[in-house]
Amino acid sequence: MLELHSTRMHMTGKIVGVITAAAAILIFASIIRAQGNAEAAKMKNPVTATPESVAAGKQVYQKSCATCHGLNGQGGPGNDLIPAAPSLVDEKWDHGSGDGEIFNNIKNGIGPDFNMIPWKDQLKDQDIWNVVNYLRSIAKKKPEAAKP
Repeated sequence: MLELHSTRMHMTGKIVGVITAAAAILIFASIIRAQGNAEAAKMKNPVTATPESVAAGKQVYQKSCATCHGLNGQGGPGNDLIPAAPSLVDEKWDHGSGDGEIFNNIKNGIGPDFNMIPWKDQLKDQDIWNVVNYLRSIAKKKPEAAKP
């Protein structure tokens, strides 16, 4: 009887260890994914945010992005097959908020499930940079603190 109890305790310990390790891996993976892409973060936007660039980015956005992210970048509801698309005008960017990271996310998509598909075969780099400039133009600005 004592041996059976000891065996059960040993198996329970192993199961708890495996579950703990799996949870740690999932948490670590989500932290890494949420931090964005370090190499992409180093990229500088080569396209100046002129009114022409922003207007061109708006056209591309409305044609290619608004279906999921909403006409004004507010995010979309998703459906039974894909999760809700995040807002592109708030302060929360799960996959990096730098111009290079946004460019990379549009160009290469966001894995592992690729609910955000890669656009590298449909859009030229110039078009993607214009979309980045457009997104910057519609982003909600933080209110400045009142000066004393």
